[in-house]
Amino acid sequence: MISGKIIRAVGILLLMAIILQPVLADTARDNATDAYNAGVFMVSQGNYQGAIDSFNYALTMNTTSINTTGALLYTYQGKAFSQIQLGKYSEAVATADQGLAQFPKDTKLWNNKGYALFKQNDLQNALSAYDQAIAIDQNYTIALVNKGDTLTGLGRYGDAIATYKQALATDPGNHDATAGLALAQKGASNPFSSPMTLILAIVVILTVIGAVWYVKFRKPDEKTPGDKKTEGKKK
Repeated sequence: MISGKIIRAVGILLLMAIILQPVLADTARDNATDAYNAGVFMVSQGNYQGAIDSFNYALTMNTTSINTTGALLYTYQGKAFSQIQLGKYSEAVATADQGLAQFPKDTKLWNNKGYALFKQNDLQNALSAYDQAIAIDQNYTIALVNKGDTLTGLGRYGDAIATYKQALATDPGNHDATAGLALAQKGASNPFSSPMTLILAIVVILTVIGAVWYVKFRKPDEKTPGDKKTEGKKK
């Protein structure tokens, strides 16, 4: 009888474990989902620090559920976006990298990373991030415009013009692309816009200044003894 009671008790415990485990897991997943939803709402309200805190909380919970629904990706996107809005660019890059470690083909994370790098004046790495986004989606207008802005910042006006035109092909009439194109074309029309042209102009100017200084301030050549002997004596 005692053995039977023990067996029944163990059976009940096993049954409770089977029933309670999914319930507890669901509770953890619900906490992550609730935190994610709260973060999204705070972003919509402009409460970016609150959104970051909520997204961070979601990432500390069991993320199985939000990963299944795609919300885990959006958590990284929303967190990086919120950090950018607060000027926390280094943190935004770190968040984007964390997300890209799991979602390497996400164009928004690449674009967020590029923009954060651009705001830190790390133009070459920003350009690389935008290129990654565009390689995944050639019609990603925002990344194309951002790439054009970066190329303009690097003084590569010809490449910027081509990129802005590509952006306008994907979204005709895009205001940012139109404004960027006009700025790049203005830069390209400036004869000193090219770094090489500017360097050559500086070299020419310095050469001319050096020549003028030499002619004006150099000491007269001393006469040789032979020259002195052949000079006529003054009467």
